[in-house]
Amino acid sequence: MATPSRKALLIVDMINTLDFPEGKDLLKQALPISQNIAKLKARFKKKKLPVIYVNDNFDLWTSDWKAVYQICSAHTSLGQELAEVLKPDDDDYFVLKPKHSGFYLTPLEMLLDELKVNEIVITGVAGNICVLFTAHEAHMREYKVIVPRDTMASNTKRANDFALEQLSKGLGIATTPSARIRV
Repeated sequence: MATPSRKALLIVDMINTLDFPEGKDLLKQALPISQNIAKLKARFKKKKLPVIYVNDNFDLWTSDWKAVYQICSAHTSLGQELAEVLKPDDDDYFVLKPKHSGFYLTPLEMLLDELKVNEIVITGVAGNICVLFTAHEAHMREYKVIVPRDTMASNTKRANDFALEQLSKGLGIATTPSARIRV
C-alpha cells in the first residue's frame, strides 16, 4: 500500500528587505505573486497542512524570525509590502537559511521528516536562484515537488521563465498554476 501524501507549503525568501541593486526589479515581479501565495497559504491553513517560511537570515546570526520580520516589514524596507501581505502566523514554521538553498545547513529536512511530509509546494523568490536551488535539493531528496508558476518570481520575466523551464524540463517538476494545486 502506498504511503499517503502529506503536503507542506514552503514560502522562500518572501520576507525580504530587497536591499540589493536589483531589489526594485524583484519587487515589481514579486508583488503580483504575493497574492497568489497568500491564497495558497490560506488553503493549506484551512486543511491544517504545514506552512514553512524558508528565509535568508541576512547575516543576522543572533536573530530569530521575528527579528528578521521586523527588519523586513519596517517602513524603510523596500520589501515592506511583501512582508505585510505574507506575515507569518504564530503557528507557521520558520527556517532561517545562510545561503541559497533551503536545505543547505538548515534543519529543513529534519522538520519535513518530523512532519511526515513527502510532497512540497515551493513558492517565492528569487525563482532562478533560491527557489530553483531549494527545489533541486528537494528533488534530489526524493520529495515530490511542485512549483506553481504563478507563485515564483525572479528579477526579470526572462530569468523566471528560464528557471521554470529548468524545473519542468530538466527535473520533471510540475509548475502547475496555484489554483489547480490539490490541497
